[in-house]
Amino acid sequence: SSFLSPSGCLYQCTFYCSFRCISYVTPRRFDHRPAADSYCEALYPFCPTGDQDGRIPYMRDSDVISVYRLQTPVWEFKYGDLLGKFHIMHDAIGFSSSETGANYTMEWYELFQLGNCTFPHLRPEMYAPFWCNQGAACFFEGIDDLHWSQNGTLEKIGEITGNQFNDMAQWVQDDNETGIYYETWTVRSDPGPNATVWFESYDCSQFVHRTYRKLAELGAKLSSRTQTNYTKIYLYSGEPTYLGNDSAIFGQPALKNLAVDIRNFYHTFRPHQSFTDFAISLLEAYKKVVLDKSFYLYYNFEYWHLPMKPPYVQITYEEVPLP
Repeated sequence: SSFLSPSGCLYQCTFYCSFRCISYVTPRRFDHRPAADSYCEALYPFCPTGDQDGRIPYMRDSDVISVYRLQTPVWEFKYGDLLGKFHIMHDAIGFSSSETGANYTMEWYELFQLGNCTFPHLRPEMYAPFWCNQGAACFFEGIDDLHWSQNGTLEKIGEITGNQFNDMAQWVQDDNETGIYYETWTVRSDPGPNATVWFESYDCSQFVHRTYRKLAELGAKLSSRTQTNYTKIYLYSGEPTYLGNDSAIFGQPALKNLAVDIRNFYHTFRPHQSFTDFAISLLEAYKKVVLDKSFYLYYNFEYWHLPMKPPYVQITYEEVPLP
């Protein structure tokens, strides 16, 4: 049996040798996408060649649309294939119209770069940490073949009709308006196959998986000649402790010590540090996460404390089969 708590946490009880309760928190859905705060400024503009209103072209039902699986190392434009050597990959989907010959790329990523989605800013005029953590879908004309294939993947995995494409496009726009916040971390109890997943990530690969599942639901047949691996960034933790939202933690004098501890934790990961400060921060981060076994996670506008456990943090490149 299962039920939802007021905080949005799903408590599920299963009989396996004995009853045990696990908590599994999924990304919250919203009624609409809020305007981005002017404080959040991207170093590289989001979706610069895409339609400003997020529109996706309409396809004729007689059209045959090829679907492509796309992967490339994160920040390839800046570091080449360096992060690809560590299997830190960005994922997207390509489309090609047989009637018009037009190619399109669709991806989901951070509005204000990865660091802003993973850690907050500590603004002097604000007591609570300030987050720039929106993510969104980007659809634009063209597929940069060299970009995707040189150090990553560009593979045709199926074909869909124009009607299926249009239904998918409507779903993408609805998904984009309700799933609006980027979440870097997947939090698990341990690396084993039967581990409990405490929190699920919400990132580029999750968008790709959701889209593939939608295409399969619409009748598409997808297949790959190669193993479909995706990057996952894990934190390993014992059972998380729910702490509260901004107003509960940073608006109550009784919780001042907790508020200060959270601010001190995120100060270690603050952006725009000098090389010297960054080196010091790495040592501080090691102490907090590994020695103190502590991590503060911000998820669905709420803070959780993670009692960290070995191996603490891990980047994996694991297979997620096509639906």
